[in-house]
Amino acid sequence: MSGTTVKDSTGRAATRAVTTPVSRMAALARAELTLLGRSKSTLIAAVLVPLALPVSLVTVVEDMEVEDAGLSVGLVLLPAAIGFSLLFGVYSALAAIYTARREELVLKRLRTGELRDAEILGGAALPVVATGLVQSLVLVAGSTVLLDIPAPKAPHLAVLGLLLGLAMCAALAAVTAAVTRTVESAQVTTMPMVLVSMLASGITVPLELLPDRLASVFELLPLSPVIALVRGGWTGDLSVYESLGALLTALAWTVLAVFAVWRWFRWEPRR
Repeated sequence: MSGTTVKDSTGRAATRAVTTPVSRMAALARAELTLLGRSKSTLIAAVLVPLALPVSLVTVVEDMEVEDAGLSVGLVLLPAAIGFSLLFGVYSALAAIYTARREELVLKRLRTGELRDAEILGGAALPVVATGLVQSLVLVAGSTVLLDIPAPKAPHLAVLGLLLGLAMCAALAAVTAAVTRTVESAQVTTMPMVLVSMLASGITVPLELLPDRLASVFELLPLSPVIALVRGGWTGDLSVYESLGALLTALAWTVLAVFAVWRWFRWEPRR
């Protein structure tokens, strides 16, 4: 933060602080992190649920014939764990946060200051996105040790998939908040995305085990390319064509979500 010299009403020189987008977003992120720490329900949804859900899938995955698709139990559970982190730790939690801040008139008050719209949404999302990133890294480390997963053969694909997933889920959370009236109803408005992604994006059932026509349709869902890139980062089985297809699909969903936020996000309480 620097300062510029201006003259006050009496003609005397005074120094006015000059902020930058980074400093403004960092200040907002610190405040949001404090509020996040005070919300036990959000913390449970963002931290504990994604860690607990993969454990419940162990027996289910063991009963699948994943070896026929060239996979192992670990290579199914690891992308699933990251998918749960994105869905519950980032998407659902952030949709509720955006809704709560709007209904409490926090977003409206922030717009009267120096913060731009993108900085407000980005700063509010930073703590949750950072939590999702750290949580995913912890899940990778834990899965590597407990499930005996080898080192990734194409780590750049896994990194790209995770980063795109974080950005996409943050943007989709803002889109969902635009149609959510209350914090309580956020549990309902986020449910379609959560259920569809869990059942059809390769999280609980790998797309490799589905019929080709059905899998080709499910590949177009928002979280499907993210799971494909993360899993492909470990297996190294994705071709250049498949990798580019997954990247373009994920980018397309992210761009569409950002456009929807720019066009339809509501800053006033929905009453």
